[in-house]
Amino acid sequence: MAEKLLEIKNLKTSFRIKDDYFAAVDDVSLNVNKNEVLAIVGESGCGKSALAFSIMGLHTRAKMEGDILYKGENIVGISPSKLNKLRGKHMGMIFQDPLTALNPLMIIGDQIGEALLLHNKEMSKTQRKEKVIDLLNKVGIPRPEYVYEQFPHELSGGMRQRVVIATAIANEPELLIADEPTTALDVTIQSQILDLIKDLKDDMNSGIVLITHDLGVVAEMADRVAVMYAGEIVEIAEVTELFEEPLHPYTRSLFNSVPNASEEQDRLHVIQGIVPSLQNLPRTGCRFAPRIPWIDESAHEAHPELHEVKPGHFVRCTCYKHFRFPEEVGKEEEHHGVS
Repeated sequence: MAEKLLEIKNLKTSFRIKDDYFAAVDDVSLNVNKNEVLAIVGESGCGKSALAFSIMGLHTRAKMEGDILYKGENIVGISPSKLNKLRGKHMGMIFQDPLTALNPLMIIGDQIGEALLLHNKEMSKTQRKEKVIDLLNKVGIPRPEYVYEQFPHELSGGMRQRVVIATAIANEPELLIADEPTTALDVTIQSQILDLIKDLKDDMNSGIVLITHDLGVVAEMADRVAVMYAGEIVEIAEVTELFEEPLHPYTRSLFNSVPNASEEQDRLHVIQGIVPSLQNLPRTGCRFAPRIPWIDESAHEAHPELHEVKPGHFVRCTCYKHFRFPEEVGKEEEHHGVS
């Protein structure tokens, strides 16, 4: 039986724009187990990072409703001092942009050492330095003693990302959130960073939430996948199940947008329209409906819910039963002699 590490129940994170609050994360429910990678995938603006920051309690002016249970304890609304004891020790985060995550005025050794000092006050200065050098080794940084004394601007993007990972895992957290950890890195470095995260999961038996828009990364890393669109989870399933049988129109559109080397394609599929802004987000009906206007309104639920279509495979709205790509509809009509 999988051991539940994180349980999110009906989470709603809203931001104030002028006089109103608008939800960027809207009624999201998810579980993360120990020794599991849960990937959260979707386009930019779907609410993935807003969800990650909600879990870590990093939104300063957002209104949060619902529950985030870490090992059974609700951490929504707990005091900053309690939250600080959890963050860095039990919950770690790998940020998307290492240059903004690191202090430009502190040497690398002191930045990683600070994470140790906050949660392991009994460690001596010498022990801390040894631990930091060990961490730099662990994340594959060459000449760690030299890098220890360097500033962030003196390192490459890949090296800075490794430093961010070393800081996140310094206290061996049980929950690790990786927010687009390989963005803007070249393919070789990306592969090394992903291998490193995999090793950390195995070494520390951690639960990992991997935020990404890269389906190749999902296929390589994830155990389960949650597809997010316009603040909602629209589909969730085990990774093999999702790749073999994606059901929600948005999930299918994402997969259809990926170039396929084994098939001849005249042009890439482009998902019609864009993710709506928070103010313009439809709050009733199927939120993906405006981007698939060729599907009849009657195919959508008035209040779409997640339906368990197979054990562990959930899909939002009934429109998935009626969805076809326009080119598929055209072929069907040709087949039936309709011109």
